[in-house]
Formats: sequence, C-alpha cells, structure tokens
Amino acid sequence: MFYYKKLVISLTLTCSLGLVAEQSAAQAPAEARDTARDIPMHAVEGFFKLPEGLYFGEVLGIATNSKGHIFTYTRSGDTRLFEFDQFGNYVREIGVGLYGFEFAHKVRVDKDDNIWAVDEGSNQVIKFNPQGRVEMVLGYRPSAADGVLETFRGPGPDNPYLFARPTDVTWDTEGNIFVSDGYFNHRVVKYSPDGHYITQVGFGERGDEIDEFNTPHTIASDDFGNIYVGDRGNRRVKVYNSDLELLDMYENVGAPWEICISPGPHQYLFVSNSNSDSNPAASWETAGEVYKMELDGTVLGKFGHAGKGAGEFQTIHGLDCRNPNELYTAEISAWRVQKILLDPEFGN
Repeated sequence: MFYYKKLVISLTLTCSLGLVAEQSAAQAPAEARDTARDIPMHAVEGFFKLPEGLYFGEVLGIATNSKGHIFTYTRSGDTRLFEFDQFGNYVREIGVGLYGFEFAHKVRVDKDDNIWAVDEGSNQVIKFNPQGRVEMVLGYRPSAADGVLETFRGPGPDNPYLFARPTDVTWDTEGNIFVSDGYFNHRVVKYSPDGHYITQVGFGERGDEIDEFNTPHTIASDDFGNIYVGDRGNRRVKVYNSDLELLDMYENVGAPWEICISPGPHQYLFVSNSNSDSNPAASWETAGEVYKMELDGTVLGKFGHAGKGAGEFQTIHGLDCRNPNELYTAEISAWRVQKILLDPEFGN
C-alpha cells in the first residue's frame, strides 16, 4: 500500500511540475477568443444524482453510450468508474477493486458500446464490454515488488507496449486503436483492433517541431478515419490520417485540454481551452472557454468561461458531444459534472 500511495503522490507532483513548462504559454489568450461569436448556452442544474454519501471528487473523464447512459471516471480516495442513465440517475459502479484502477485520466465509449478507461497511474488502457467485464488491457502496471519509484518515467518511447502515463484513446473506422502516451513519452501509438502494435508518431521528448508533441493530452477521430490530437503544451490540435501522417494543425483556440468530435452526418469539433487545474489567477482571464469548430478548423463560436458557478467551467478535463447541442463536461477543480445545452439554432 505504501508503494501505491507514494506512486500517486509522485504522479501528482510530476503532473504539476510538467505543467510549469506549459503555463506561461497557456496564459496567453487564444487567437480566436476575441473574434469568435458567443453561443447561447444553459446548464441543467441538479441533473446528476449520486447516492447518499457518494461524491465525485476530481472528475477526469465523461462519455456516453448509444443508449444515452453516461460514464464518469473520477479520482478521490480511490479511482472509480460510475454509470448513470440518460436521466442522470445513478446505475452502478464498474471495476470495483480493479488492479488497473489507480489514477484516473479518461473514459471513452466506442461504436460497439465498449467502455475504455485510460489510467495514468497504472499505465494501462482497459477495455470493458457493455456488461462491465474486462476484455482487453494495453500496458503494464509497475509491480510493487520492484520497490518504490520516486518518479515513474516508463521504459521510453521505443517500447511499443508500455506506456508512461497515457492520457486518452480513440479508434479509426477499421477499429484500430490509437493511444496518446502523453506525459513522458510524448507520442501517439497505433494498435490493431486486437492490440498488436502498428506504428507511432512522436519521439519521447517534449518538442515543438512539426513531428513533436508537448503533452499530447487528448485524442479523437472523425468518420473519415482521421485522428485529432490535442497537443496541449504546444497549444495546437494536430490532424493525422489513419497512418499517422500529418494533414493539418489548428493553432488559434488555445491549449486543448480536451477535444471531442460529434457523430455524423455533420460532424463538429469541440476544443476546450481549459484553465489550468493549478488555477493561477491569470488563467481565469485567458482560458476556460470551449470552441465549436468545423472539422476543417473553421471556428463557429465559443461558450463558457472559467468559474465555479453553473454554466461556468473549472478545468474541463472530459467532454462528451454525442449530441452536439447537449454536452456533458467533467471538471477537475470544481469536483463535478455538468449537462450543458447549446442553442440548436446557432449557426443555422
């Protein structure tokens, strides 16, 4: 137990230290901030109903399935994965006591309603079937028998099957798996649907060159099989094809803590320029908004700002946009999730 507590403390400290390199740049306002139109929005208060005595803590990820059920991945005393129905009623907890749950980072749901949890503490990406049973594990949790690790930096980017604090997961149209191995290896790795390594992009060190990343923090895909990577430290969204060949970059919407792409036929890209979870005072004036964009990078509008009230955002770390006018946000610093309604007539 001492080993795991020490590991969690180390992860927290190194996460904070890693952000230092990003914060000075992150406090600059996004180029589109003053020109993008404001999208009318409304927060549905009291939507999520937890059982008495149960609390969210830091909410790192949120996702919905085809039935409208909502999954939240949280960390507090323990890392936990909750399911709610489409009305916000608590349904169940998935993965109670699971060895791969240590320090939550992201939850996603694929086209077949499988639930994927990305855990930066165990360095694993875990696939659950819709019934909540583990079907696949990518990565390896450091063993307690190896002793206390002051800082886990992993095996380096040349090892195709081991991560060093992964951040997110997505899939292309063929079911290939893409993992953003974000905090230390600064890469994106592609696997076959059954988990075999195919290729990767990124070189293991922070960098701002065209083929480099500075904390690839979030990843999503469109119906053409293109892969969108939120390169948070470099304040850009990079667009790749399924072979991880670079197609485009969007550099005008701030630091992408979270991105989400809505389903077709007309897909939208949402990018959250979140204020840092360390909450420097200057960040509230330059970050906190979410941008709604076309897939080609055209900014349609923005909504929200940093704050703790209903309809304000305190470090969005997870965003679900299955319905582009009915969003769910997961927030670290406010210890909550929100249901956000956007004006469906905006831009029409």
